[in-house]
Amino acid sequence: MASLIDRVLASPWTAEVVVVDDGSTDGSRKVLSDLVDQPGYEKLRVFHQGTNQGKGAALRRGFSEATAAYVVVQDADLEYDPAEYGALVQPLLSNQADVVYGSRFLAGQAHRVLYFWHSVGNKFLTTLSNMFTNLNLTDMETCYKVFRREVIQSIEIEEDRFGFEPEVTAKVAKAGWRVYELGISYAGRTYDDGKKIGWRDGVRAVVCIVKYSPIGDRLQRLLK
Repeated sequence: MASLIDRVLASPWTAEVVVVDDGSTDGSRKVLSDLVDQPGYEKLRVFHQGTNQGKGAALRRGFSEATAAYVVVQDADLEYDPAEYGALVQPLLSNQADVVYGSRFLAGQAHRVLYFWHSVGNKFLTTLSNMFTNLNLTDMETCYKVFRREVIQSIEIEEDRFGFEPEVTAKVAKAGWRVYELGISYAGRTYDDGKKIGWRDGVRAVVCIVKYSPIGDRLQRLLK
């Protein structure tokens, strides 16, 4: 955890680091509490969830607490490199985009070679999402999503777990925000390293793709 925060703080693009401890039981809470009081960590702001609620719930809290102009989603496992923040925010700085997705499938950056079926599943979910949103993303499930703060704070995040990815993508598309995509590096983890996402999350992603689409809106209105 400390090494991740140090790498995020090392980026010249970091205005603040908002960390949401989602009911951790691995000692992260104490590490974070100790860091906040140390010199050099003035940009670090830590918020604790009483119980583990999931990725979407942690992001919902983090987004609500953010105060900087741009918000970057950063997982705690360093599969994604904070050194790439500068490239990711450029389309926002030049007023070309409101949201930027960092794609692991666009050429140009190094990627650890891992699971074939994970890549198939990711491409299936991205394609299905594109069919419902009319976007042409290559990596809907990417962690690196960058938003203008007013954009992400205008979106109501309802999903508590990994359904966040298709939900926020659908809501960004529905609102008509300008979306750009940029190739990024990726140092993926194995299950032995602690990777958690599984097939149930894939099934939930399909549900969310439909649920938060215009078709899903019409179905929900009919069922009321």
